[in-house]
Order: sequence, then C-alpha cells, then structure tokens
Amino acid sequence: MKIICIGRNYTDHIKELSNEKPTDPVVFLKPDTSILLKGQPFFIPEFSQDVHHEVEILVRINRIGKHIQTKFAHKYYDEIGLGIDFTARDLQAKLKAKGLPWEKAKGFDGAAVIGKWLPKESLPHVDELNFSLTKNGKTVQSGSSRLMLWKVDELIAYVSQFFTLKIGDILFTGTPAGVGPVALNDNLVGTLEGKELLSIKVK
Repeated sequence: MKIICIGRNYTDHIKELSNEKPTDPVVFLKPDTSILLKGQPFFIPEFSQDVHHEVEILVRINRIGKHIQTKFAHKYYDEIGLGIDFTARDLQAKLKAKGLPWEKAKGFDGAAVIGKWLPKESLPHVDELNFSLTKNGKTVQSGSSRLMLWKVDELIAYVSQFFTLKIGDILFTGTPAGVGPVALNDNLVGTLEGKELLSIKVK
C-alpha cells in the first residue's frame, strides 16, 4: 500500500510558504509506517521543534490502474476522506535548502493521519468539496477542492503515469492555506462537508 502525496496544489498555500508555483504536480510518498494508528494521539517527534498541521482531502484507490486517462479516473475510487499531513517544517526547510528529499520531514511515524471514509455517492461532486480543520475549537484551515490547481481526477491520471496504482493506495491531494504549528495538548478536528472525520490529540 502506497501513500501518495501532492504538494503545492493550492495557490494561497504556495504563497504562504513563499514557494514557486509548479508547472506539474509535486509528488512525494509516505511509508505505511507513517500512518497514525486509530485512536492514538499524535506525538511530536523529538527531532523537530516546529511540526505543522496540513489538512487534506483523501481518496482511496479501489482498483489497479496504470496510465489512467483523466476521463476514466473517477472509476478508480469510491471513497473520500480527510487526513493530516504532519510536517516537521524546520527539518523540511533544512532539506529544501540543500536540495534534498523531504521524506524525513514528512514520512516519520504518525505523520499521516487518516480519518473516516465516506462513500463518494454521499457527497457533492469531488470538485465541489468543502473541508476545514480546527485547533482547540478555532478554525485554522478552510479549503475547497474547487481551488485545487490540479483536480482529483487529474492527479490520479498524472500519478498513474509513474506509479501503478493498487487497491488500497491512498492519495493525499494537497493542503490549503493556514498551515501552522501544533503544540502539546492541542486538539485537532477535521470536517468534510460538515461531517467530522477526524479528531486528534497532540502529545
């Protein structure tokens, strides 16, 4: 099972981190060991002093595919969810400055939060989804899939040019603006179309 992540897919998030707008989707992977176990708190790793939350819409692949055309990509998932891509921002900055991969900053144990899944049919169109993250009761991130630079089906088509997609693979589709640090005892709650799909305590 692969966790495929997309970076820089919302213009406002690109601006807040002073990144360049990419000409193609930015793709990176997380290992399956990065998945936070259900019901467990998120523990801030000892090697970082600046871990940020990044809430994202997720889709779970339900069939094997390679070189998928965008017009057929909707057939490759039937569940949509919400997740958090925890990022050790201080470590990521050091790696980026040296032109090195990000995996140590984004693939550590517990860095991938995967919330509840909802049937695709129970939600608005995948390009019309609204989602948000609250920290201690205050909304810190709010986004809509309408604002993605590359929509979900386009991402599936793009990624499948490079990786064979298999049943159970999960696609993190990018985060909107509002990313920020988490601290001890923070409570994070994520909602998709008004439905609470994840709730995490930070330790």
